[in-house]
Amino acid sequence: MAKLFKLLSLLLPCFFTLVYAQEPALDFVEDIRPVLDQHCFGCHNVGKVAGGINLERYESEGHMVEDGHIWLQAVKQLQSGQMPPDSEPPLSPEEKELLVKGINDILVKSLKENNPGRVVIRRLNHTEYHYTVLDLLGVDFDAAAYFPSDGSGGAGFDNYAQTLFVTPLKFERYYDAAEIILQQVYEQPELWRKLVPHSYQTSWWQRFLSWITHVFSNETADETPVTEAEAVIFPFASKAYRRFLKPAEKEAFRQLFRKVYAGATAANRFDAAILEIFRAILVSPHFLYRIEEEQPVDYPYPLSNFELASRLSYFLWSSLPDQALFEAAYRENLHDSLVLSREVRRMLQDPRAKRFSESFATQWFGVSRLKEDSPVDPERFPEFTPSLRQAMYQELVEYFHYTLTQSHHFLDLIDSDYTFLNEELARHYGIPDVIGDRMRKVTLQDRTRGGVLGMGSVLVSTSLPLRTSPVLRGKWVLEEILGTPPPPPPPDAGVLPEEQADKENAPLRDLLALHRASPDCMSCHQKMDPIGLGMENYDAIGRWREAYGEDPIIAWDTLASGEVFNGPVELKQILLTKEENFARILSEKIFTYAIGRSVEFVDEPTMQRMVKTLLENDFHTEQLILALVNSYPFRYKVNDFDQKLKL
Repeated sequence: MAKLFKLLSLLLPCFFTLVYAQEPALDFVEDIRPVLDQHCFGCHNVGKVAGGINLERYESEGHMVEDGHIWLQAVKQLQSGQMPPDSEPPLSPEEKELLVKGINDILVKSLKENNPGRVVIRRLNHTEYHYTVLDLLGVDFDAAAYFPSDGSGGAGFDNYAQTLFVTPLKFERYYDAAEIILQQVYEQPELWRKLVPHSYQTSWWQRFLSWITHVFSNETADETPVTEAEAVIFPFASKAYRRFLKPAEKEAFRQLFRKVYAGATAANRFDAAILEIFRAILVSPHFLYRIEEEQPVDYPYPLSNFELASRLSYFLWSSLPDQALFEAAYRENLHDSLVLSREVRRMLQDPRAKRFSESFATQWFGVSRLKEDSPVDPERFPEFTPSLRQAMYQELVEYFHYTLTQSHHFLDLIDSDYTFLNEELARHYGIPDVIGDRMRKVTLQDRTRGGVLGMGSVLVSTSLPLRTSPVLRGKWVLEEILGTPPPPPPPDAGVLPEEQADKENAPLRDLLALHRASPDCMSCHQKMDPIGLGMENYDAIGRWREAYGEDPIIAWDTLASGEVFNGPVELKQILLTKEENFARILSEKIFTYAIGRSVEFVDEPTMQRMVKTLLENDFHTEQLILALVNSYPFRYKVNDFDQKLKL
């Protein structure tokens, strides 16, 4: 028996090696580059840099890894069928699998999750400033209307760190805003007493005795007001700065209080000194910026508990941490996944989570401008009233928030049997039995409206002022739902004959067929146009229609990937099968919003885990957010400079 066990101990390792042996990794030079040479180098070489990409210059695996983000895009193009273009010989299934697997394996092997990416210091955007002031002081200050508008170009979101500049005019407005806000607080006793519950008030006789003592004796000034002030200033400043105060900061506040208190009118000197300090806090960089202190090291390090709490609260609430989150950061370790997950669940059930739903969803789907103005021509569409526009905007917000906190199923964004309506919007959609101005959940009798593709806000935002635009709608679906944006049009691509296209009931299918007859336009338009034409039953302001005047609308078409559909209902069913595409774009969008920067090559392990979380958990909303906030890039940081900082 002993000999048998010995023999088994020798044979079992060999057995497991044979059973679990992995296929050898593909070699870039020997296996991958020959296929690229045959199918890709003809357009992507030093003499013909199609799309600005020269793939021929990559001669080794190491050279390829240096530009990993380019090769990730190449994999996306291969997987989606966009490359090679239809004008070139197609890849065989074996060649496609070899390229996708080989490139992915090389890129993933090169990645080590020891780089959370660089996040620069970030100013509060207008929404964050508004809600931070509201939660801190109780004042509903319209920051977007008061401050100069922020620059664009932030990967679709207004909390993108690198676009949140501070101009001299904006900084001047911050001073003025602090004055306006604090004046409102002081003029409302319930707000002021909430901040200063034990304002240092003395009788005229006590003030006289204090003055006599100070003038005719060698005693130091009465420090009672300073002690009283500390009980007001320190908690307020700590909350405004989203952390504990440093000793030097406390002393600076004491000195400022003494200075203002000594020079103010006796009747209200305490309040005057407090107001001056509050004003200084509201214009401090520690309030206006989300500052994460750098450490004297040259490797990634975890955020402090308070910094992590701020990342979480501005992600889900667009505001500072509440007392419960602040206490958790003080008493517990937020890097503990159990603690962090508990706080996420609590915060998602708080009404303030609707701020995230509004900010994230309206920017992701490109309908933010509907809150401020109308994108359609008022003479062509007089029925598109401000109240209807507001109802469309609110439909998306309510729908996304319900998906986030109730249905817990992100695929509902593509299709469902419900939406949120009031009477005016329901009448616009032709849905009966909805009475009143209140937005409420309505179960639908058909699938033409469930999901964002059937929402008026999206349909209006992807139309032109005078008509629908199948190109814009198709492009929107490719970019925001599938994550496969078409390349930019060539300079000589041309446009539709607008005089004909802008006519009411213009035959857009025929005009687009003429437009994409050009070889330069065909490759992109054959991907966008079928999707957009399949949505032509929705007019420019989102109403359902069956015809262009007397001519029936033909919503039947074939996607570039080969699926045949008839109308938006069948189109949505096809989009539901593109789970990996939707999981990827959703993960990229929510990551960019939460972190404040674009997805980079170093984030690929995090992206793959988030996509896997969605696919394995039936697109559960809470599971995705938990995967994000527990990820390395969310909890860690690196310094802005590569060199090691000296103590």
